[in-house]
Amino acid sequence: MAAPEAPPAAPAPTSAPAIPSDEIARLTDDITAALKTVYDPEIPVDIYELGLVYKVDIEDDRQVKIDMTLTAPGCPVAGDMPGWVENAVSAVPGISGVKVNLVFDPPWDHSRMSDEARVALNMW
Repeated sequence: MAAPEAPPAAPAPTSAPAIPSDEIARLTDDITAALKTVYDPEIPVDIYELGLVYKVDIEDDRQVKIDMTLTAPGCPVAGDMPGWVENAVSAVPGISGVKVNLVFDPPWDHSRMSDEARVALNMW
């Protein structure tokens, strides 16, 4: 005679997200607005519309992690721009901290720019 089967495991309890969805939406909008205040000094378009921001993560503890790149690895502001981004996003109410990670893979190219950036740079 076969041993009786164990009852199925109960599903793991689901917990509510640490940050409510309406707060995530507000933070996302505010972070995007903050990113749009940072410009590459050689280009009259903000880094968000240029497509230099690859990823923004808002952690449960309200830490913001940003992966971004530069238009070129030898960009003269490579040492400064991550600090500009950190300062801009740190000013968003409700953020506990910001970490900016400069990445070069994938490399930036013109296809990452928004239509707004293309219009501003007359690149149609």
